[in-house]
Amino acid sequence: MNDRNAPSQTWWQSWLPNQDQLAQHRWLKPLAQHLLDPGLWRLQHESVARGVAVGLLWAFLIPVAQVVAAVAHCVWWRAHIPTAAAMTMVTNPFTIGFWLWLAYQTGSLVMGGHATDPAALDQLSWDMMLAFGGPIMLGMGLFAVGTALLGYVLVKAVWTLRVVLARRQRRGAKA
Repeated sequence: MNDRNAPSQTWWQSWLPNQDQLAQHRWLKPLAQHLLDPGLWRLQHESVARGVAVGLLWAFLIPVAQVVAAVAHCVWWRAHIPTAAAMTMVTNPFTIGFWLWLAYQTGSLVMGGHATDPAALDQLSWDMMLAFGGPIMLGMGLFAVGTALLGYVLVKAVWTLRVVLARRQRRGAKA
């Protein structure tokens, strides 16, 4: 296990929980024996692609405890845990306003309605929840599924391209 202060770590690795910290988390203790599986921590193209998909899915599906949900599903789906944890950071306190606005616009468009002017609803009420909640939930759901699929496909494509280019370069060096 790596120490958080080890010089070989990059700045983003120091922010991610390590295996021991995840195994000790109270919500993840039932999965602790599975969390220490080396296959969930090894960089392999399929597990990384799954990690991207899992992380993006949970980043948009729930507003809190995204990393916990992503890690739990990494065990089930055999995905790369650090990648999934990092991908949940797409939605964070600095970007969530933008994502909610975009989800509302997308959800309104898909539902066939027009975006409601927030000034028309002067106070927090049931009408406001109905006007904004449905389109936001639909938009975030679409983002969750869409980005998960797109992320998975992009990782697989980039990884395959990288392998093909490396093979060509080796063949060129031999000739």
